[in-house]
Amino acid sequence: MQEREKFGSRLGFILVSAGCAVGLGNVWKFPYITGQYGGATFILIYLVFLVIFGLPIVVSEFAVGRGSGKSMATAFHDLEPKGTRWHNLSWFSLIGCYLLMMFYTMVGGWMIYYAFRTASGEMAKLDAAGVEAAFGSMLGSAPTMILWMLIAVVISFVICAIGLQNGIEKITKVMMTVLILLMIVLAVRTVIMPGAGEGVRFYLVPNFESIRQHGIGTVLFAAMAQAFFTLSVGIGAMQIFGSYMKKDRRILGESISIIIVDTIIALVAGFIVIPACFAYGVEPGSGPSLLFITLSNVFNNMAGGRIWGTLFFICMSFAAITTITAVFENIITFCTEKFGISRKKAIVINFAGIVVLSLPAILGFNLWSEIQLMGPGTNLMDVEDFLVSYNLLPLGSLIFVLFCVRKNGWGWNNFIKEVNTGEGMKFPTGSWMKIYMSVILPIFIAFVYLKGYFDYFKPQGMAITGRWMILAVVLLVIVFGIAFYRPRKK
Repeated sequence: MQEREKFGSRLGFILVSAGCAVGLGNVWKFPYITGQYGGATFILIYLVFLVIFGLPIVVSEFAVGRGSGKSMATAFHDLEPKGTRWHNLSWFSLIGCYLLMMFYTMVGGWMIYYAFRTASGEMAKLDAAGVEAAFGSMLGSAPTMILWMLIAVVISFVICAIGLQNGIEKITKVMMTVLILLMIVLAVRTVIMPGAGEGVRFYLVPNFESIRQHGIGTVLFAAMAQAFFTLSVGIGAMQIFGSYMKKDRRILGESISIIIVDTIIALVAGFIVIPACFAYGVEPGSGPSLLFITLSNVFNNMAGGRIWGTLFFICMSFAAITTITAVFENIITFCTEKFGISRKKAIVINFAGIVVLSLPAILGFNLWSEIQLMGPGTNLMDVEDFLVSYNLLPLGSLIFVLFCVRKNGWGWNNFIKEVNTGEGMKFPTGSWMKIYMSVILPIFIAFVYLKGYFDYFKPQGMAITGRWMILAVVLLVIVFGIAFYRPRKK
């Protein structure tokens, strides 16, 4: 059997894993959700939840990867006690990756397209109404979106085809380095703009009055959910890189480094977006349209805006491509290990499969726009996003944590041994940490999962919310049922 390829350097592992975590949630969602919930106050709460909530899940996912040396196709099967059923949950990973790519490839194509449009000067010629119409025109054109989705898919699969060290590691290191440098340059440019000072104060000075205005429960849950979703945990996208990880470093320190990179990029994104919004009198909590409509208008009114806008959308493109590449790698490796096919064959099959699976989200904005499964005004992308964000990410994270701590899973002792192998920061081994990860953290995850369902469907009425909550509870019971299953002793 051919020896499994490993990362060539520690920096490569950190930047590739951070590249997986650094997605559009950092440079798209984080700035506007920070704007919605009061700026610096929200950031403080978010950072606390990132440490107590996100970090243990990342450590668990990496530990399963390195401990097994396999993808999610066989990781649980190799680590679980004989007679248990954890391996049945490995399909969550493959399903989650496919569902995520069904719309994320499309959005990645949007970023590349807007980088091209801005660089060509097309956007600079438009007034505010024209910028809004340009975004609508893109959504209404299936051929345009298919073309740019294909470009995003081809780029990402080519990177994977080159290999781990020569492709994913080398290219992602370059993209992540350029991404960080460009974002710092953009942040400095934005902060020194006339009128940006108010935005900087909003972003950096805590205003605890904002908690009272929004309600402490709403702000706490928003911060908790953002800390959870920003790390791309739950579907094995991190786990696969743990399987390529060497044993010379302890997992906690590496996980902290990755989270720090992820957080820095999210915070720098806020420095780009929020001061610019204040400088031009734009609402920073205006939602996803902030990116393609609001910021495009900001760049059009900025000196040298064509250059700065192009750099911004290049950053967004890199953030999308690094995540797409990471998820593709998980899919490819899952298929090679589960079905025994070559890497080349897995790439060819999945290239065709991903392209076909990406079409419904694209057509949902135009030819199939009348299909509104989640209610009036929704589209097929909303369905796919809901299945990933509100189901497979939280449930997958719950599975990883329970697998690492349950006696009928990998078990606490095996988990701790793997996590603390090597040099670096040691993961706490006290009974308090075991109780936290065995009881408190799973309750947190289950709460985020159920609360997400409730908030998503509440506007449609309690009857509809009740029906969806039944589905959520059923899925949760299935996961806990397998987690607490004990094989009969013969």
